[in-house]
Amino acid sequence: MATNQSPVTNPPTQLFLRAALGETTERPPVWLMRQAGRILPQYRALRLRFPDFKAFVKTPEAAAEATLQPVDELGVDAAIVFSDILVVPEAMGLNYEMIEAKGPRFPKTIESQHDVEALRSGAEAAESLEYVYEALRVSKRALADRVPLIGFAGAPWTILAYMVEGSGSKTFSKARRLLYTEPVLAHTLLQKITDTTIAYLRQQVVAGADLLQLFDSWAGELPAAHYRAFAVPYLRQICEAMPEVPKTVFAKGAWFALEDLVGLPCQVIGLDWNIDPAFAKQKIGGGKVLQGNLDPCALYADTQTIEKETVAMLRAFGGNHIANLGHGVYPDTPLDGVRAFVGAVKNFQY
Repeated sequence: MATNQSPVTNPPTQLFLRAALGETTERPPVWLMRQAGRILPQYRALRLRFPDFKAFVKTPEAAAEATLQPVDELGVDAAIVFSDILVVPEAMGLNYEMIEAKGPRFPKTIESQHDVEALRSGAEAAESLEYVYEALRVSKRALADRVPLIGFAGAPWTILAYMVEGSGSKTFSKARRLLYTEPVLAHTLLQKITDTTIAYLRQQVVAGADLLQLFDSWAGELPAAHYRAFAVPYLRQICEAMPEVPKTVFAKGAWFALEDLVGLPCQVIGLDWNIDPAFAKQKIGGGKVLQGNLDPCALYADTQTIEKETVAMLRAFGGNHIANLGHGVYPDTPLDGVRAFVGAVKNFQY
């Protein structure tokens, strides 16, 4: 069984990192996926300076300011650098647009072997992401070790899905079709994405990231056999390439792959809100720290309900746990609901 043994020589003092490394903590640490976003009025004010989202992401000082806002405003136990998973395909040569209220769109998609061969990869591609590394450096200095800083990237399958599909999708049929009709090409593309992601995350660690999270947002779109063939091996490569920091793998919808994720050299497994804590603990055992998994919609409820739901979740996990939602916080979530969630975790004791 996998263990949480830490490669870090000097154990960290921050609650979040202690929990991520499997240490016993007085309470669960808490942060939220998409905590730097429209739930915060100061973020909305900052966003007004950047009508183009990509210009915002590519301005390190602004990205760092967004990174710190939830730490200052909500008192969460970790910061996560403000960026986007789609900076990786763009660095590889596939440009994307961010359409307001609709999401990302790729004017050009991957359709052939020639398209894949034309992509940059590895360190050559990752060197174009200096704006992310600078945002990490600026954030790290400003945090002054108050809380750890999380770096992140999209998992290879999820990035492939966007590059082939061209946008989000209800079915991801183009991307899934590729796995059946041209599996060799799919593996070639996945390897290029993996090589780039490894180079990218290594530079994030150099720039100050204390923990790395891989977001496999479309994991649940694949059948189990395809997830084992086209996702897990590449997640393994990435985790193995960064032994010096703890890693979190968040594979949304991949309840069927929990036992496969146990074997990855990561310390934390993120869970979406559809996975029962008891089921996850049974499948994963005691070798990993679990993160999640309150339903994001619970934060629309009244304060008393939010506190009740949060405490029930914390008790269900019963330790070896990082409190979070089962997905990113939704943009129209009431700020008071987010505060109630964070407060309930911070008042909880094992």
